[in-house]
Parts: sequence; structure tokens; C-alpha cells
Amino acid sequence: MDLAKAEMSTSSVSKGCFVFKPSAKKRKTLSLEDHFTDGCEGAENSEIRFKLCQDLWDTIKTNTEILQDELNRKILDSLLDFTRKCSSTRQHSDWASQMRASEIPTAALMLGVNVPDHDMTFQSLSDLLQQSVTPHVASVQAKECGALKHLMKRILERLIGTVVAVDDEEEEEAEQTSAQLHKSVNCSLSALCDWYNAKTKKSNTGTPGKKRSSPVRDDPQQPPVVIIFKDLEAFNPRVLQDFILICSRYIERLPLMFIFGIATSPSTIQHMLPHSVSSLLCIELFQSLSCTQHLATVIDKLILTHQFPFNLNSKVMQVLISIFLYHDFSVRNFIKGVQLALLEHFHSQPLSVLCCKKKEALLNVTQLSQRDLEQIRQLPSFKRYVEKQEAQEQVNLFTDDTHLKEVCQKLIKNLHKYHKNYYPVLRCLHVLMSSLPRYPLGKQVRELHLICLEKNVSENEDYHSAMKLLKMLAKDQLIVLLQRCAEILQPVKSKRMKSALVQLEDLLVKFKQLDTVAAETPPVEDSITSPVKDLQKKTDLFQLQKTLLEMNESRRSKKLSPFEVLRNEALEFIDSLVKSHLSPPESQTLYEVCYFSSSATVRRHLNATPRISIQAALTNPYYYLQNDSLKTEDGTVSNAAPDICIAYKLHLECGRLINLYDWLEAYAIVVSAAEGKNPDSDNFGRVEEVKHARFIQAVSELEFLGFIKSTKQKTDHVARLTWGGC
Repeated sequence: MDLAKAEMSTSSVSKGCFVFKPSAKKRKTLSLEDHFTDGCEGAENSEIRFKLCQDLWDTIKTNTEILQDELNRKILDSLLDFTRKCSSTRQHSDWASQMRASEIPTAALMLGVNVPDHDMTFQSLSDLLQQSVTPHVASVQAKECGALKHLMKRILERLIGTVVAVDDEEEEEAEQTSAQLHKSVNCSLSALCDWYNAKTKKSNTGTPGKKRSSPVRDDPQQPPVVIIFKDLEAFNPRVLQDFILICSRYIERLPLMFIFGIATSPSTIQHMLPHSVSSLLCIELFQSLSCTQHLATVIDKLILTHQFPFNLNSKVMQVLISIFLYHDFSVRNFIKGVQLALLEHFHSQPLSVLCCKKKEALLNVTQLSQRDLEQIRQLPSFKRYVEKQEAQEQVNLFTDDTHLKEVCQKLIKNLHKYHKNYYPVLRCLHVLMSSLPRYPLGKQVRELHLICLEKNVSENEDYHSAMKLLKMLAKDQLIVLLQRCAEILQPVKSKRMKSALVQLEDLLVKFKQLDTVAAETPPVEDSITSPVKDLQKKTDLFQLQKTLLEMNESRRSKKLSPFEVLRNEALEFIDSLVKSHLSPPESQTLYEVCYFSSSATVRRHLNATPRISIQAALTNPYYYLQNDSLKTEDGTVSNAAPDICIAYKLHLECGRLINLYDWLEAYAIVVSAAEGKNPDSDNFGRVEEVKHARFIQAVSELEFLGFIKSTKQKTDHVARLTWGGC
């Protein structure tokens, strides 16, 4: 920009460089739908797919928030009861209550190491406290409270809602930049006490005939002041100790209450606070639900349900679960991974227009274009379906579009029926398997689900061994498990599940009738006892072998008891349900429309690989900059590339130690060629001041990224740190 224009449009006395940003109205902003449709496969139905994707996205978000509130309800209610109890303790006049009132009530909230999920929990806690206990709630984080004055400043600002002056300079700056002209207050707890007394007096002026006494604890209308430390481990221990010591001197005038958010263990408090400080706190421990239990509930309620049409295949599920288990334990990031898969599926799969509820999917089938129908014919699952049909039917499916739409409607109905029957049977099988020792098919239902996604579970060796173990269950235990299965099938409206429920209830009635039959039937002597008596008499090896064979045959031919017969019948019924309804989704025609299978895409987006990304950018800058002048072949770098790319390419040609002067000369030659100078001229490759400065900056950037470092072996050399490409 012209300097004269800058001087005219500013009121600054001194000369300088000014930046004038363009008006926001002139900027062209793209909506989320524009980003979705840009480069979208099958642009004809991109608007419908975007709407379906957005609806499912909102459904995931809403259901996750509701589920989060339900899971945290118990611990949040306990914390609310704790704050009410501590507030009411101040009203009693007995000695024990007075002693407790001299301490600061503190709730140690154990949240686990899933730190990204803590914000949602603290937000819900803060909202509930403000709604039902006290309007005076302040939350602070360690990153904004490096010193004691900053901690005091943040707490007072969030409680009072005005500017807090730490010193003269900050006070002047705050008065100039404040949008609302509030009167600033001093950064001290005495100022907070004055504000609190004024606030409570104002709220109690409308009560007739009421005399307020001076101590805070004598007035039942005094709400507590709650301070939430979100990440206790990250706070400076010295700052925390000083703050608690100061607060303990004002506990008579101010009803303070602390909530510590702890990610590791309760011993953190002992490590951070000495006994002289921790003795000033009345600490009570609260344990939240573990992140693994939280994830199991989210998967069970959100993913393993036929009401949610979008599904993930086994590889994508394994990637998301492995990231959860080996990286951050964050359920929130797991949900983000599901949303990413959802977005990728609707963006890259033109037939995802059929990934919706049954009525809407059947309607969308009638609106498929010629291109969509051709893509259906190219699906592997549809090709397998066509191969099983008769010759004339195969011709009709490939030539008649109307007939293809009718068949697709039937296949979509079958796909929805498959999901409607799959999940109840999956839960029934999990109920039975989880009762066995060592959990042969996984402890969680998600583990069993992954097995069922990969292959037919009835062909699994662990499944056969588990069924043998189930044949050894006692009657009472088996009845309890079958009753739980009946409760799972009860709300399902599928015809097959209703029929299965009737058969299961008949089996339960037969089990109950066994008690009356057993009471009326006299005991029968076991016929195996006689060979055992003969076995004790005979000592000849031949006779011994013969007797053992007879015993084995007698056991095989032994008549089963009524309970054993009925138990085998019940397990055969469960086995038939598993074989009928727990086939892998790849066996279903058109499963591609509602299953996302690109695990590499999810891993690339969620598993950050900075070294690979940096090396790709330095080796091939066109990949990110999309500048045609940077296009090269055979892995070379254009001489028009950024300086750091040229320096990086040249450093790859060196050994362990790099001579800086040789590196600079090679860089100058490449840059001279980029400037279009004549190679035969004397100035070609000359190291000028500007080139020298650009080279120093490029080398500094490479050192910052970790590719080189200075070495004491030779002063004019640097050491190379990376070898090989990614």
C-alpha cells in the first residue's frame, strides 16, 4: 500500500508500516454446503446427500449430549447434594459443625485421563450449580493462571463480571479497551467480600421484618461461592498453596467452596499441597464413570442400533477404538471420528442417498438417475446377487431400469430387516457369552460386534467352545440368561423377533414346569455304578480295558434327563438365531450404500503424522500450494520452489556433516537459475546479501523443524538428523 495514503488515513505522528485489512463485506465466504458439493462424487444428488448427512450429524450431536448428561447425572447430583450439605452446615451452632465450617469444603472430582471430555462435564456442572444452588460460580484453568495475581484476577472477573485491576498499567489498559465502562476493582479477596455482602444485601432487602447478622453462616439465604479448578495437576503448586492460605483467612466472611478436577489419582492433592495447607480443606472424593464404560455405552446406544442407518465396517471400527485406547481415551474424539466417517461416506459415495430411514430410502430409489443405476450395477454385492439369478432375470437387471428400481426397493427393505434383526440377536448372544469365564468372544458387546462384522460368528472356534460351556450351565443360571434375552427381544417389532420371543417364552415355561415334574418322579439308580464295582474287583489288564470301554459306551448311551434335553433345545434355538441373523454385512446386497469401509481415510485424518506431512510438503510443494510452476517429475524440486524446499532438497544430497559454505553456494546457483540469469555470466551463482539472508532463514527453519542441528566438531558445519524418506 502507498505510504502517503497510509499517512493520510492514520493519525499517527511517527512514520511506520500500517496494515489495512479488506472489508468483511467484500470477502467471499463459502457455506458448509458449498464445501461439501465442491469436488463431490455424483454432483446430481449432492444437495440431497448433504441434507441427509447434516440430519445424521445433528442426530449424533444431540444424542451424544443427551447420553453425556445421563451418564454424568449421578455424579453431578452427588456434587449438588454436597454443595447443599456444606451450605447448610454453616447454619448449625454445634461444635462439630463450627469446626467443619472453619475449613473450606472441597470436592475432589476424579474424571480420568480423557481430558478432552472434561470441558463438557464442567460445563454441565457449572450450569446445574447456577440453576439450583448458587449463581456465583467461577471456572479457571492452569494455562491462564500462571501467577497468583492472574488467578485472583480471573476468579474476580468471572464472579463480579467487571474489570479487575492488578496494577496501574493493566488498570489503564483495561479502562481503555473495556467495551462496558464498569468501575474497576482491586484484585483482592476483600473486594470480593465487599461485593458479596452488597449482592446479598440487595437480594434480602425485600424480606420484611428480617434482621441480618454479621457472620455469613448465620444467614440461610447466603449462597456459596464455588470455584472450579478444571485441571488441578497443571496448576503451579506454589500458586495453589498461596491462594488456599489467603482464602482460609476469609472463610468467616465468604462462604467459599472448591471443586478440584483431577485426571490421575487422589494422591495428587497430597503431592501438590503440604499438610499445613491441605488441613485447611474439608475434602470429599467423587468418582466419575470410567472412559471405557462411557465408550461402551455410547457405542451401545448410538451405533449398535437399527434406528441409525449409517454403519462402520470392522476395520474402521478397529481404527477408531485403537485411537481411543492408545492415544487419548476421549469419547468426544471418538464421536468426531464417527462424524468424519459420516462426512466422508456421503461425500465420496453417490449411492449414500439411500443411507437413510426405510421410507425415505424407498422414495429416493425412484428418483435415482441413469448414472446412479449404473453405479448400482457395478457394486460387488449386486454382482454377486445377479450371478445367483436366472438368465432372463440377469438380462432384465442389466437392461431394464424400471425393473432394477423395483428390485432395489426389495433389497433396501431386506437390508433394513437385516439390521432390525441383527442387533437384538447380537445382544442376546452377548448376554450368554458374557456369563462364561474368560469371555471367549469378548467382554464388551463391541468386541462381539467386530467378530460378527469380519466373518460368520457361527464358524468361529471360540463360538463352538462357548456353546459347549453353555451346555454345562445350571438350571437357575440358564433361566436368568434366557429371561434377559426375552427382555431384549420384547420391544423389537420385527416379525421374526416376535416369533423368536414366543418360542423363548415357551422354553421358559417348560423350565418352570420341570420343578413340578421332578417332585413327582422318583429317583432312578444310575446304571454306571455296576461297572465301577466290577472295575474295583478285576485286576487283569484285558478285563480292565474292556470295562473302561463299557463305561464309555454306557455314558454315551445314557438317557438324558428332562432338564438336559430342554437345555440342549434352548441352546439349539439360540444357535439357529445366530446362524440366521448374525451373518456379516458383506453378505447383504447393497450393503455399500450404508457402510463406510475406508479405514485408511480415517487413519490419515485422525492419526496425525507430522513428519510425513512436513517431508511431503518440502519434497513436493505443489501438493499443498497447487501452483503449476512447482510441478516436477521424478521427485525433483523446481528452482521456483520456496527457499526451505530448495535447502531441504540440497541437504538430502549431503552426508552426516554438511558444510554450510558449500550448501550456500549450491543454493545460490539454484536460485540464480530461478531468476532467469545466464549461466555463462559472471554474476550467475554469486552469493549476494539477499540470497545469503534467505539461505540463513531457510537453514534456521530446517533447524527448528528438527532436520539439522549445530555441531561442535566443526564450527562451519551442521549435523544432519534425519535419514530416509517417508
